[in-house]
Amino acid sequence: MGTLNALTDRYMDEMAVLDPCLASMIGIAGQEERLTDFGPQAAQARTELARRTLRALEATPVAGNAERVAAAVLRERLATEVALADAGAYGTLLDTLDGPVQRIRQTLGLLDQGAGTAWEALLARLRAVSATLAGLRESLQAARRAGRIAPRRQVIRNAQDCRDMRQYLAGLPAGHGDGALRAALEEAAAAANEALTGFAAYLSQELAPDAPQLDALGGDRYQLGVREFLGTHLDLAQTYAWGWDELARVQRDMATAAAQIAPGEPVPAVLAALDADPRHQVKGAAAFRDWIQELADGAIADLDGTHFAIPAPLRRIDCRIAPAANGPAYYLAPSEDLSRAGTVWWPLADPDAPIPTWMVPSTMFHEGVPGHHLQLGVTTLNTTTLNRFQRLSSELHPGHVEGWGLYAERLMDELGYLADPAHRLGMLAGGQQMRAARIVLDIGLHLQLPIPAGTGFHEGERWTPLLAREFLTGHCGLGPPGFVDFEIDRYLGRPGQAIAYKLGEKVWLQARDEARRRDGAAFDLKQFHHHALDLGPMGLDLLRAELGRTED
Repeated sequence: MGTLNALTDRYMDEMAVLDPCLASMIGIAGQEERLTDFGPQAAQARTELARRTLRALEATPVAGNAERVAAAVLRERLATEVALADAGAYGTLLDTLDGPVQRIRQTLGLLDQGAGTAWEALLARLRAVSATLAGLRESLQAARRAGRIAPRRQVIRNAQDCRDMRQYLAGLPAGHGDGALRAALEEAAAAANEALTGFAAYLSQELAPDAPQLDALGGDRYQLGVREFLGTHLDLAQTYAWGWDELARVQRDMATAAAQIAPGEPVPAVLAALDADPRHQVKGAAAFRDWIQELADGAIADLDGTHFAIPAPLRRIDCRIAPAANGPAYYLAPSEDLSRAGTVWWPLADPDAPIPTWMVPSTMFHEGVPGHHLQLGVTTLNTTTLNRFQRLSSELHPGHVEGWGLYAERLMDELGYLADPAHRLGMLAGGQQMRAARIVLDIGLHLQLPIPAGTGFHEGERWTPLLAREFLTGHCGLGPPGFVDFEIDRYLGRPGQAIAYKLGEKVWLQARDEARRRDGAAFDLKQFHHHALDLGPMGLDLLRAELGRTED
């Protein structure tokens, strides 16, 4: 891959300079003292890089199967990035999960390593917050002048995220350095907080009054989100109907699992009882962190050499409590130089309260091994058949990545690791039910679809955020305070992202079933996983095609 490798290496180096926050997220070293410029000129430069690289890719010869796949993966991502830019999607991007405000916090958090913190880099990033927010404001103003503003819900949520971030930044200097460095950190944190206060005021007082109340973005923009997050095109009506069917299937399985725990009791009562059961609780953040670390270490020890071959650098996961109290648990892959271990971040709404654990094992299998830690770690280490873009672009392929994570939960159930009915119910209630409900809600909300007859829920009415809140509370009302509201804001802010989990899992399961039928008695599950993970991250259309190929 000499020529193609040179192209992708050059692209990744230039991308890291233009987008330091993304570079930090995906593990590229060298930009630790910088934050991304979210101003309009910088955004245009990132799009131009994608266009320029796409033109160069079309002129680059490829030879052999590995290069063919590598070129297809890069081409699909670059073309999608250009399509999003041409549609004006970046100019109004304010979402609750992975927008510019969230990227700033995550990027600062990556440097927050206690005694191992890179103090000067952290200081530089704190000092950069003000300019970064100024650039974002300039982009939002430019989009506003063009008549494009994010929905009011996203504007208000981001203003709150800015206010919430201030408490975290105020505490950063504590314990970090001493003397002149400590004073500089305190001064920089105070300046960053002043910038956050001003930006929150701009969002809530200037932008929000002009922001549209309508959250639904419509079919065309939704299909662009499907392309962004899944790498495919969907029949949305058919997928919406499948989501309802899948939700009904999961709920039947939940009733069966709940009956094993408390025969005759309704499922909501069983879930509430598990939350309050001291046998399924850990007290205190430190004890909980140790508990999930032990769970992660045990899964690695059990699966290595049996169902998977786990490389030595991946036999360690760093489990940490997330700085933000809201949002889901999430995973960050090892950096490409392996200086940063794969890390599971787990948010706790109240670190001092008893923490329910019955839903935790399936989530740890999703985030750790055999889920993201194995998947993304194997990708990071595979310098033989994957180029640098493939190894580091997992963040750009949620359908592939999150689909594998959900598949990993199902696999561990099949292998007997969720034999405790409480843990299996945790997988169904915390993973499967919510992800199926997301398909119904995400498509239903953005397309304002009617609720079908026979569902028993406001049949015939069209989806609204209020109906979504009632639906999600009734079906998946577990979690910390504010969880349901966060989820709804998340769906409405980033169309297509929430369906990546279940539809990605569907592709993985279908590909495995097809391989079983094709290979018959010769089918080897371990070999199937090895081959599939060695392909690296890609869109679902390409994944389906590659796993269906019979020749090398």
